[in-house]
Amino acid sequence: MVLKTFGWSFAVTALGLVAAILFGGWTAFGIVAILSILEISLSFDNAVVNAGILKKMNAFWQKIFLTIGILIAVFGMRLVFPVVIVAVSAQLGPIEAVDLALSDKDRYQELVTDAHPAIAAFGGMFLLMIFLDFIFEDRDIKWLGWLERPLAKLGKVDMLSVCIALIFLMISAMAFATHAHQHGGAHVDKSSTVLLAGVAGLITYLIVGGLSGFFEDKLEEEEEREHEEEEKAAREGKPKSAVALAGKAAFFMFLYLEVLDASFSFDGVIGAFAITNDIVLMALGLGIGAMYVRSLTVYLVRQGTLDEYVYLEHGAHYAIGALAMILLVTIRYEINELITGSIGVILIGASFWSSVRRNKRLAEAEGGAGTKTEVSSGV
Repeated sequence: MVLKTFGWSFAVTALGLVAAILFGGWTAFGIVAILSILEISLSFDNAVVNAGILKKMNAFWQKIFLTIGILIAVFGMRLVFPVVIVAVSAQLGPIEAVDLALSDKDRYQELVTDAHPAIAAFGGMFLLMIFLDFIFEDRDIKWLGWLERPLAKLGKVDMLSVCIALIFLMISAMAFATHAHQHGGAHVDKSSTVLLAGVAGLITYLIVGGLSGFFEDKLEEEEEREHEEEEKAAREGKPKSAVALAGKAAFFMFLYLEVLDASFSFDGVIGAFAITNDIVLMALGLGIGAMYVRSLTVYLVRQGTLDEYVYLEHGAHYAIGALAMILLVTIRYEINELITGSIGVILIGASFWSSVRRNKRLAEAEGGAGTKTEVSSGV
């Protein structure tokens, strides 16, 4: 089961690490290994959320997700997106940005350092919106009940998450961006840049959310129409056309999944800039990590892990919120990459431990009372 699911990930890992050694020796090997671990830790939330959707697909569409989908994830988000970040922030053409990244790494590093406030504001706002929309939604199962119950009540206020995100952006622009780091250690006023990049991150999230909602609505329409036609065919004694309809529904689900997957890729890409500015090493490390995230998604689905450990999704989104705040703080202050990489692992590990405790309590309740008692809150 493990080899079947993670076989391609193991192969890509071996090839990627060998390529890193050939490209830059053992130092490059270490950087690629760290980036791979960082991508997996930061994107475990990606796997958890994806698994909730992928479990509705059959084996064929799961395979499509691991083939065509991985091309989009690796070459689209992990390779092209870092180039786009530098090209936009430094006002360079795409070809010029790639040439600069490969031929003049010192200058590339200067541009990335100077562009970091914009990168951090854009990524921080995007991730903060993901976190806020999650914690303001009322859910049947709550992990930190003392916190999530009042937040769910506040979430009934329209556009609350957007308002709070904009408040955080203004605070970041006033508190951090006025003395942001420039290349050479100088401090410059980047408040206008941070505000513009943060608003761009917010707009990007709203567009992605709109597309995701569109695909989700299309999926629901297809499923409803499929159900109605099945009932009509049964009444009239005609053969069902469920195969074609299921294909359409699965296609829209696949598109919806790709939009979500792309949106969650921002945290890994943004976090990678804390480790290296070398675009080749970044692509190798994030590509390896992306393969494991994809395989882990399928593994979670086939093992039914999300149904068993119900707080994992909560831990993943809290990790996203923590990373968003770290990015906004790094507009001015440097934070060790070990903190960035480990905080997600700690939060997800805590949610897993809480899930295990919940399952144990449920088992004890079943054994003592003979009936299953739902435990809705971990804490």
